[in-house]
Amino acid sequence: MPAEGSLLLDDQLCFALYAAQRAVTAAYRPLLDELGLTYPQYLVMLLLWERGETTVKDLASALRLDYGTVSPLLKRLESAGLLRRERSAQDERSVLVAPTGRGEQLRERAARVPGALLAATGLGGPEIVRLREELWRLADRAEEAAADRTR
Repeated sequence: MPAEGSLLLDDQLCFALYAAQRAVTAAYRPLLDELGLTYPQYLVMLLLWERGETTVKDLASALRLDYGTVSPLLKRLESAGLLRRERSAQDERSVLVAPTGRGEQLRERAARVPGALLAATGLGGPEIVRLREELWRLADRAEEAAADRTR
């Protein structure tokens, strides 16, 4: 157990998370290259496949990204013909996003990605569930701590 005030790089939780995130993203890269998607674009498409038509605001919130980050992602996916954006008829301020037919077709090819990643990492179902739950708990606590500091 590292000392609470340790400044050793390998003792830092943030560095372990950073290294894991980079490694997981790198493991995804060849799988997503076959789909013509970057990792952030894949996350957008996952959300659209799950929810169908949604607002840009809700999409950004669900992905925990700001509008300035989401907007260029959506523009590139729209240029690739994978989604469409249009103003809401009910609220002109709101922009709706939905997968196109081509975007829905990509879903079939993307269905193999999660299993391929699990096979590549050698992680099993229960281990993935536990790790994911712990990471979400950490994310929630870190968000609360960040919010407390800005109050």
